[in-house]
Amino acid sequence: MLDSFCYVFLLFFIYSVIGYIIEITNCSIREKKLVFNRGFFLGPYLPIYGISCLLMGSFIIRYKSDLLTVFVMSAFVCTTVEYITSYILEKIFKARWWDYSNHRFNIEGRVCLFNAFLFGLGGIAFTYVINPFVVFLLSKLSITILRIISLIFFTIFIIDVVITIRTLYQVKVSTIKFKSRDVTAEITKLIREELTKKRDIKTNFFVRHMLNAFPWINLSDYNNPLSKLKRYSTKGIKKKQK
Repeated sequence: MLDSFCYVFLLFFIYSVIGYIIEITNCSIREKKLVFNRGFFLGPYLPIYGISCLLMGSFIIRYKSDLLTVFVMSAFVCTTVEYITSYILEKIFKARWWDYSNHRFNIEGRVCLFNAFLFGLGGIAFTYVINPFVVFLLSKLSITILRIISLIFFTIFIIDVVITIRTLYQVKVSTIKFKSRDVTAEITKLIREELTKKRDIKTNFFVRHMLNAFPWINLSDYNNPLSKLKRYSTKGIKKKQK
């Protein structure tokens, strides 16, 4: 049981790291500069990729003889995971972490057809190249080494999760007084500036990390009227103009 957990966790961790590399490569090419800060975890991994790959490895690998089926199922699984992740994060922390509203054929800005197509291609690469190679490498590790490596990475990951949840809560609490469901880009900028004024150096570091990872973050709150938000916005703009 323990060995199975170690094996599965290592697969999850490795695929999360690979996902991080894919993300920073894609963003660096798109923005024409090196981008390293992706995702709200401190470590170089994106769990959404790890989860998606585990699901693909569990359900899609059996259809590897059919290339089209692998493509379609990979696109469906990864898009579903992305949608659910976006929905849960927004409901818990009142924040939209990514938004594809400017993409054609999107669903509530959470997922879009273009990304689904890329997920399908990624699923093909995963099924026929990446997963067989990773499984082969892990098979060469002894049980003892497997346990040690898993324990080290698991400890690091859990600590990161605790820190991240604390930071996400801080972001949520810090923006309650001037947030609204209908948040404009200008208001989001004011919120980011307000958050980075925190005196707690440790909190400030983690908040900066998250805001840098999601520069387009759309923070929202359902309890404040838009008029109050607009008054805050006007006040903030006037101060800047002085």
